[in-house]
Amino acid sequence: MTDADSSNSTGSPGSSDSSGSLDSPDTGPSTSETYDEFAASRSDPRFTDWLRERAGDSWDDATAHRLTRELAADELADDVFRQYLVQDYAFVETLVGVFGHAVGTAPTMESKSELVSFLGVLTDDEDDYFLRAFDALDVPESVYSEPKTTPATRAFIDLLERAAGQGGYAETLAVLVPAEWVYLSWATDAADGHTNPDESPSRFYLSEWVDLHAVDDFEAFVEWLRAELDREGAAASPRRQRRLEQLFRRTVELEVAFFDEAYELAPSGDSTATATSPASSQSGDGGASQPGDGRW
Repeated sequence: MTDADSSNSTGSPGSSDSSGSLDSPDTGPSTSETYDEFAASRSDPRFTDWLRERAGDSWDDATAHRLTRELAADELADDVFRQYLVQDYAFVETLVGVFGHAVGTAPTMESKSELVSFLGVLTDDEDDYFLRAFDALDVPESVYSEPKTTPATRAFIDLLERAAGQGGYAETLAVLVPAEWVYLSWATDAADGHTNPDESPSRFYLSEWVDLHAVDDFEAFVEWLRAELDREGAAASPRRQRRLEQLFRRTVELEVAFFDEAYELAPSGDSTATATSPASSQSGDGGASQPGDGRW
């Protein structure tokens, strides 16, 4: 695939497709407009550092979200976490498929091996966690096996599928890196805030969710993913670099919307969970979610 093909392959900025998901408007924070500008001002530039910088406030909204803060403090309501976890499980199936696609497009056998190893974690250790958590939270199998997906979940799934199916290896990495990096960031902060085991959440499904994303192996994998995108992004044309930036930023925005919806659609309802990024009002079906949409 050529750079020109890649830059147009997953939809134009600010446009909607038949599924109702929206790309992020082609406006960004007041940082270096191009990677070349960013690199020129640093002795050891990383493409992924530029992408995180371009994500702006959305990065902080995602990595320090109310949901992750309440989870770490053992203050998260069970009905909010149920809503979140059911949607996350629906999302993981697509995530596994996108990682599988990345295996096929990865440039070396070493890269393929790294991705395959992580697929094993997603389909084994993490899947086991989900099933035990659903049992503890009294979530029926009929609910998590055939969930009613919410607007943010559908938009997230659509973004990942289009990035992988219509882009190349770099486009796939541009959505996988932020999806994993956001979780490493908030979980590491949560773990660092617990100076002794008694400070961890008492509910295993909260404490283990932190532990799954705050371990050395996961940190090493995210660093490896970043290095892959650093290499691919630095070598891409400016036009393709901008497209990778849009995909990265849109993924971060959708992480925020995904967390927001856990409060908005939980059975108890929560009017204080207002949108914190454009993605919350653009997450699917042409606008905000309807009352009860995706609620189980």
